[in-house]
Amino acid sequence: MGAETSSVPPDVVVDGIGMLCVRLLIKLRGVVAEADPGTLVHVLTTDPAAPIDLPSWCHLTGHTYLGPVGEGDGHVVHALRVEAGALRTRADRPWHPER
Repeated sequence: MGAETSSVPPDVVVDGIGMLCVRLLIKLRGVVAEADPGTLVHVLTTDPAAPIDLPSWCHLTGHTYLGPVGEGDGHVVHALRVEAGALRTRADRPWHPER
């Protein structure tokens, strides 16, 4: 799935190197909230839970997880696409819907 986006330059890169997923998702949530639908986001991760947490968060919110698209010096690059009408989450708790 990620191979089709690996050669496409991202619109936004979120640097989550050295972050645990909870901090990464708080950062990602803020970036996605400001992005237009269709925006291609690459997320740099070192947390071994990222391959589970990123697809789960995308499923929860309605954004499209496109998969891992590459690796760098000790990190993995994951891609997602911002979707119109996606569920917004709390700024302090990205696993909880905004009310």
